This record gives sequence, structure tokens and C-alpha cells, in this order.
Amino acid sequence: MKFFGRILIFALLGSLPFGTLSWAAGMTAPMESSGPRGGFLVAAVAFQDLTELGYPAEQGTRSSPEGIGGSLVRLSQNEDLDTIRIRPAEDWSGEETQKATISDPLEPLNRAFFAFNDKLYFWVLKPVATGYETVVPEPLRVSVDNFFSNIRMPVRAINCLLQGKIQGFGTEIARFVLNSTVGIFGFGDFAKVVFSMEKQEEDFGQTLGKYGLGPGIYINWPFKGPSSLRDSIGDVGDGFLNPLDYIVDDVVYNVAVRGYDRLNIVSLSLGEYEAMKKAALDPYISMRDAYFQYRKNKIKR
Repeated sequence: MKFFGRILIFALLGSLPFGTLSWAAGMTAPMESSGPRGGFLVAAVAFQDLTELGYPAEQGTRSSPEGIGGSLVRLSQNEDLDTIRIRPAEDWSGEETQKATISDPLEPLNRAFFAFNDKLYFWVLKPVATGYETVVPEPLRVSVDNFFSNIRMPVRAINCLLQGKIQGFGTEIARFVLNSTVGIFGFGDFAKVVFSMEKQEEDFGQTLGKYGLGPGIYINWPFKGPSSLRDSIGDVGDGFLNPLDYIVDDVVYNVAVRGYDRLNIVSLSLGEYEAMKKAALDPYISMRDAYFQYRKNKIKR
């Protein structure tokens, strides 16, 4: 039976170190090479009679991946070239092109807010945070971060309870008692340093996600940054649990305290946003996708 009519192999740049060819049929044939790893191979395999290989006759044209036999070599410069896999199109067609992402119907508006936040960071937050970093030593800034984190304990503890994480709830209560006393009002993370009791990063957005509520749509809020419809609702819920809003009930002072907390956080992460922008082809898309994956992983924990 005639399986192949033509085999076309194109483009050889650099070295060609082959280790193993894994065929769609499941057979492997090792090929030794003494050459160095690297290079870039582009190969296409065309089958003349796809019906003999079990592919439908109407499948694709030869200008598409499906049309060149439903199989091709998939690799990049960063892959280990010891193994090159040739697989049927149906095995990979949706693997990379249909990655899960968050709906973004408000993209034009979100991009405008992203640009606003970007300018706010580079023109205001970064210069002020840089000066603050110069004046205030890092250990003190970490202590300030610990203090505000300790105050927000009820947000984490209640959400642990809502998610059925009883051990996490107990950990938060114990951390609060230890850090508020031995840790001197929460400025020191005594519970983590001495007892290795980690902070339970839980919020109402994650609680809603645990109970099956999807993220909804992506929202990039001015001043706040990336969020989603679900997490925006979660922020409102967490606001009722945050003691800071009851301790400092005057709006002006509350905004000032929150602004200082934000400034302190930025001073501890200077350079991270710049690195993300430098590495991204589209910083907006990178930020959106990173946020979606970050929240998705936190909910799965």
C-alpha cells in the first residue's frame, strides 16, 4: 500500500542534531549525532494519499498545516533537539492557539486606563518611591509592610473560613496574636521567623472563584490596575472586613494611609514592572494574561 507520495524537507539553518524521530503512528527511531545542540529546523511533510492514513479526504489544503499531511515538526530554538515529534494535526491544533484567557470586551477602555497607570507609575510613583527607598532602609520598609499586612488579618482569616480552610483560619489567628504581641504590633513577622507560619493569601475574589464563579470580564482600573468583574466584587466584600476602614474612618486620612501603604509596597518592588515591560511584545496583553493566570492558580490552591 502506498502511504507516501512525497516528502519535502526545507530549510536547514545551523546544525542538525537529531536524537529521536517520534512518528504519529507511535514508532520511534533513534538517530545518533555528534554535532552540537542548537540550530533551527523547519520541516514539512506532505502525504499524497491522506485517506490511506485515516485522514478525511476533505481535510485542509496544502497551504495549511492540515493540508501538508496533517503532521509537521514542531520545535523552537529553546527546545531540546534530541527529540523531534511529528504528530497528527488533531493532537496539537488547539494546544497552543486556544490557550485559556479572560474575556476583554472593554479592551479600548482598559488600554486607556493601562496607559494612565503606566504614566502614573513612571511620572509619580516611581520617582517618589525611589526617593523614599533612598531615605528609609529596607528593613524598616519591610516592617511597615508587615504592620499593614497584620491589620488585614480578618480579610484572610474570614475567607479561609468561607472556603473551609480551617487550618488556614487557625494559622491566621495564631499569626495575628503572635505578631501583635511578640512582634510588636505586627511590625515583626515573629510567627513566620520562629514558627514558619506562612501568611494565608486569601480574599473574597478567591472565595467566589472556589464556589465556581468565573472571572467575568477583565477590568483595568485606574490607580488600582488589573482586576476582573469577580475580583472587583471581591474587593468590595473585603472592604467590609478590613479594620483599616474602621480605624481610619475619615476619607481624607484613609486615602492618605492607603497611599502610603501603596508607596511602601512599590518601593519594595522597584524594577519588576520595568522588567515586564521590557520583556513583553505587548505589555498590556502580558499584564492581562499574567493576572488571569495568577488568580487562576491562587484559586486552585
